[in-house]
Amino acid sequence: MDFHLSDELVAVQDLARSIFADRATTDRIREVEASETRVDERLWADLAGAGLVGIALPEEHGGAGLGLAGLCVLLEEQGRFVAPVPLWTSGVAALAVATHGDEEQRGRILPSAADGSLRLALALEEFAPAEPDAPACTATVDGNAWRLTGTKAVVPSPQGADAVLVSATTDRGPGLFLVQADAEGARWEQAETTTRDLSGHLHLDRAVGHAIGDPGGDALRQTLRRATAALAAIQGGVAQGALALAAGYLGERHQFGRPLATFQAVQHQLADCYIDIEAMRVTLWQALTSLADEAPGADAAVLVAKWWADQAGLDVVHRTQHVHGGIGVDVDYPAHRFFLWGKQISGTFGGAEAALADLGERLAVEEVVS
Repeated sequence: MDFHLSDELVAVQDLARSIFADRATTDRIREVEASETRVDERLWADLAGAGLVGIALPEEHGGAGLGLAGLCVLLEEQGRFVAPVPLWTSGVAALAVATHGDEEQRGRILPSAADGSLRLALALEEFAPAEPDAPACTATVDGNAWRLTGTKAVVPSPQGADAVLVSATTDRGPGLFLVQADAEGARWEQAETTTRDLSGHLHLDRAVGHAIGDPGGDALRQTLRRATAALAAIQGGVAQGALALAAGYLGERHQFGRPLATFQAVQHQLADCYIDIEAMRVTLWQALTSLADEAPGADAAVLVAKWWADQAGLDVVHRTQHVHGGIGVDVDYPAHRFFLWGKQISGTFGGAEAALADLGERLAVEEVVS
């Protein structure tokens, strides 16, 4: 199977890389990490002005029409630079509205989401033992709306979000609901994450929400698959950025009269990183292709991509920080930031072990599709 990017996606990749390289410098990231919101609003505006915030959304609503694949190319570039903007959450949430929302919701939300003037947060996780596909948060009918009660854990980057896409369980099954960020009955509790993002625990007490798609339908399942692929794309970029930083450092740092990069043990470490990154890339695009084709094995392909992103991604940031020696743990040097991002992503929606367990359960009851 050919996983080379199309000309359109290469153009997206080049444009995104240029903007991130110019804007997401180490000094700028350090400045944003010390800010009140931890979100780089200037970078967000630049990405929106370049048409990248709406890269996945339909053209009739102001987007570029490149779907999840376009979003993942953008996210991979973001990961290379560990740029603090909420692209994956807002992008996946807007895609859910584009796919499952009714005509009124699409017309009201998507144009503003595409130009970056409206931002959506994504609340899909809860505290254990709740699983993302079976939320403990509940939604009950109240006229033309729904009332949501429960707690959503570690909602990424809610600062500046206009609304939150919340997963909740109804008497028909799980679904997605759009809740205004400042809705009555919605209370935020700030929670800093490993990546220094100011996430929030969202406590809902009969807060009004509006269903995106039919509760009990496919909206939550599809959104979880897309969110998992989006995170795998960011993790791939994080791993690539970490490897590039390590290679540059080792080529310049000398011991015993020669560059560290010439030592065989170090070369083997970086070779392992390269192999892991290639496996992450291939499994991600296998998953994206399966999702686009609605292939029978799409769920399994997403879980395989998740396992590689969680396990190999974490291995890469471990190795690359290790080969930096003492400077790898110096927070004035950027190596630690890739490790923090890799660690955070590897535990979102459960870690590698959870992905492997879910994959095993699925393969035990499904016919294997190659």
